[in-house]
Amino acid sequence: MKTYVITGATSGIGRALLEEFSKEGVVFAGYRNPKYEAELASMKNVIPFFIDMEKPYTIKGAADFIKQKTDKIDVLINGAGCVIAGAMEHMGASRLRRQFEVNTFSHLEFTQNLLPLLENGRVINISSMASFGIFPFVAPYCASKRALDILFSAMSVEMQGKLKVISVKPGVIATPLWEKSIDLNKNALENDTKYSKEMHFMEANALKNGKKGLPVSKVTALIKKITAAKDPKISYTIGLDAFVAEQISKLPPDIINKLMQLGLKKRISSV
Repeated sequence: MKTYVITGATSGIGRALLEEFSKEGVVFAGYRNPKYEAELASMKNVIPFFIDMEKPYTIKGAADFIKQKTDKIDVLINGAGCVIAGAMEHMGASRLRRQFEVNTFSHLEFTQNLLPLLENGRVINISSMASFGIFPFVAPYCASKRALDILFSAMSVEMQGKLKVISVKPGVIATPLWEKSIDLNKNALENDTKYSKEMHFMEANALKNGKKGLPVSKVTALIKKITAAKDPKISYTIGLDAFVAEQISKLPPDIINKLMQLGLKKRISSV
C-alpha cells in the first residue's frame, strides 16, 4: 500500500483527495481544527495529525509524529492555504507575513522535515493560476504561490532530481476557500473606503467563485493521474481561466499591466 500525506485534508481538494487515496493506501491527514480529529480517526486507512500552518512550532511536531508511524512517504500533497486580499496601498506587513507563512514557508519547512521519508517519493504542491502573474487585490496570494513554485523547483534542481516536485496550477475552483476568504479579509472588504467599489466586487466575485468554479473532482482526477504516472511533468495547468493566465504571463510586463488595468476598470464599472 502507498503512503500519502495531505495537508488541508478537511475541506476542498485536500478532503476529496483524502477520500480517494484512503481507498488504496494509508493517508496521513492534516487538520487544524480539533473538531475534525475524531471524524478523521474513524475513517479507514486514515491517520490524522495536527498541524497549523500559521504556527511554525507545530510543523516539526507533525513531521515527527509521521516519522514515528512510517519509514516512507510515496506522495506528499501540500494543500493547505488561505487568501489574503486587499489593496497593496493599505496592506500591512503582518498580513503579508501571514500569507507567506501559510502558503509558502510552512510547506517548505514541512517538506524539509519529511525529506528522509521521501526518497523516490513525490511532492505535489497545490499552487494556483495566480502564480502566473498579477491579479489585483490578491497580490499577496499571487506572490505566495509564485514563491512556492520557485522555492520547490530550486530544491528539486539542487537535489539533482532526487526529489520529484510537481506543481498543480488550477484556475478558480468551487471550494469553501472563497467563503473563508471573505471572513479572513472582512476588515479590508468592509472598511477600505478608498477602494469600496473594488472591495464590493471582490466579495461578490468570491461568492460566485465558490459556487461556479471548476469542480473539485476535476482537480482530484488530475492529481490521481499524476500520482500514477511513471514520469509526470513538473507543472500542470487545469481550467480555461488558468490556461489563459498562463498565456498572458508570456507577454511583455507593460502589456500585462495594461491588460490587468483595463480588465479591472471594466469589472469595477459594472458594480
